[in-house]
Amino acid sequence: MEKNVYNMPRADISWCPGCGNYMILKSLKDALIELDITPENLVMVSGVGGASKIPHYMKANVFNGLHGRILPPACGIKAANPELVVIAAGGDGDIYGEGGNHLLHAIRRNSDITSIVHNNLMYALTKNQASPTSFKDTVTTTQPLGVTEEPFNPVAMAVSLGATFVARAFCLDTEQTKEIIKKAVLHKGYALIDIIMPCLIYEKMHTFSWTKENTYYLESDFKPHDRIESFKRSLETEKLPLGIFYIQEGKPTFEQQQAIYKNDKTPVVFREISRGKPLNEFLCRFTG
Repeated sequence: MEKNVYNMPRADISWCPGCGNYMILKSLKDALIELDITPENLVMVSGVGGASKIPHYMKANVFNGLHGRILPPACGIKAANPELVVIAAGGDGDIYGEGGNHLLHAIRRNSDITSIVHNNLMYALTKNQASPTSFKDTVTTTQPLGVTEEPFNPVAMAVSLGATFVARAFCLDTEQTKEIIKKAVLHKGYALIDIIMPCLIYEKMHTFSWTKENTYYLESDFKPHDRIESFKRSLETEKLPLGIFYIQEGKPTFEQQQAIYKNDKTPVVFREISRGKPLNEFLCRFTG
């Protein structure tokens, strides 16, 4: 596949110069190209925020929804046509904050989608408020004396709830991030990739340099199929581990459990409409 197949000509990119979103965009494009996934077979779902602009800067099918509400339509799109590759991209506020409830149920259902979380460690687009993943003592516009709560640990949460693919990456490491994205997209089931991406403008404590010094990659012989060991490693905070923490293979996906295809390979949304059923009734069934 051509290297520029996902390039969007004349895109007016609004990210700040040097933002980690550029690096994630590169890793994502490279992963999709190496997997030979064509733009017409990909659906990017996003909400509100800097991270949610990523589908606007690449050729693909796009659904841009509400803040914190990107996982329900992503699950519904996959249910409507399981042949599509569905990627939900958003920030830590979008998916862990406003959308935290939807995250829990996407994991529980094991929808066959990939969630890529651009983890800013704050609400960056709205000028530096604490997000669920903000480190303790981080000074923000709404916490001038520093954040008092412990940060939310999405990796530990996902492993504990049985997400079938859980990983953490660092945006600066584009090659490693690309390889993790490739494995997540190929995985049959719900995949969560938490990508640490400190804001260059507002995050003065936990910078790119700090992240580089305070992270390390899981050992090459680490076994991500051992859930208990994966959970133990996800709890490490002195230095944050990077890589693939947990993989569970063979668990039925939401689409398989619903027997969406059965013996008919026609995408279910077209079958339902052809039978005279209202589209909103179908969407309520699979995204509620």
